[in-house]
This record gives sequence, C-alpha cells and structure tokens, in this order.
Amino acid sequence: MTALDIDIWSDVMCPWCAIGHANLARALEQLGGDVAATIRWMPFELNPEAPPQGKSQAAHLAEVYGRSAQESATIRETLHAKAREAGFPLDYTGTEDPSPEPMMWNTLDAHKLLRWALADAGPEVQTRLKLALFAAHFRERRDVSDREVLADVAAGIGLEREASLGALDDPALDEAVRHEEARARASGITAVPTFVIAGKYILQGSAEPADFARALVQIASMEAAA
Repeated sequence: MTALDIDIWSDVMCPWCAIGHANLARALEQLGGDVAATIRWMPFELNPEAPPQGKSQAAHLAEVYGRSAQESATIRETLHAKAREAGFPLDYTGTEDPSPEPMMWNTLDAHKLLRWALADAGPEVQTRLKLALFAAHFRERRDVSDREVLADVAAGIGLEREASLGALDDPALDEAVRHEEARARASGITAVPTFVIAGKYILQGSAEPADFARALVQIASMEAAA
C-alpha cells in the first residue's frame, strides 16, 4: 500500500469541488486499499467580496459570466445530474415550497472553521465538516456565512459548538487562512477544485473516478520509485 497526502484547494460554494471529492473517494474505493490518502482541505474563496446579505447565484452568474437565467438553470441541471452520478447529490432536500433561491455567500468564516477542525481534530474530521458544509449549502440552502449556522453544522458532526464559535473569533485562524490563500496564488492555483498530491503533482477539475484511479496509481508508483 502507498500512502499519499492530497491537499484539495476548494470552496464551499463550488459544486464541482463536491463532485470532484466524491469521484476521488470512489477512485480510492476502487483501488481497494492499494493507495491510501490523507486528505486536507485548503482555502479558496470564490466570492470574497460577497455582501453580508449574500448574492443570488443567478445574479452572480449573470454578472461574472454574462449568463441568462435560462442558461444558468440549464447549467444547474447538468451539475446536479453529475453530482447524483458521483454519489453526492446537491438537490434541495428541505421542506420549503417554493425552495429557497440558490445563493452565494462569503466563506471566510467557513474556511476558518475548516482550518480549526484540521488542527484540532485531524483530517478525517475536517473532511466530515467539509461534506456537512456542502450539504448545508447545496441541499439545505442555509446561510453558511452565518456563524450560528456554522456552529450548528460543526455540532452536527460532533464538534463542540462553543469551541467552534471561539475558533471563529480567533485572529490566528484568519491569518492562517489568508496565508494559505496567498500560498495558492503564489503556486499558480487560480481555480477549484485543485488537487495537490504528495506536495508536487497537480490535478485540476473534477475528473471521473477511473481517471483519478489511473493518476493515483501512476503517482504512487513514482513516489515508491523515488
């Protein structure tokens, strides 16, 4: 068995990040233990200038990419189909009718919480938190910029709620997130998801499980021969 460290540069707002991780997890399962991975989630803010009240996803896509409401809806359907295929559906699961409008939020505090979870509880718990944040944002359409929502999500996976609120007030975590974002820019990371494997091999985008598996086997072989 070859053990690999995998750093995933990602944002909670990014549906392709959720899909990419789901496909990576399927690839690791297909390899049957021949390759083991320690996964860490690294910060990348897609919408750092988001106002406190957030911004509708449709307005964001129209403003940034010039897409019409119909184009945005078509893209959303494609994404949701890909997510269902990957095994991590993003479809709304709440009870509100009509369902809340998909939103874009500021994710700095979410990244601080993820950084705290990594340092305090380790990479496996951090991944559980990341997946819970994906679910809160996409499936439940909750405001993941709200510190009370973040604390509730953390408590939902077994982290101490008061400790998570304390982490959000920690200036050292703010500095750590900014440092990692600067490191990403210096390394040429400009889009997510970006997978950095063994600190030097870069895979970008959401690959299919078979493609991930081939890449991991090749990288594991090169690492074993080094």
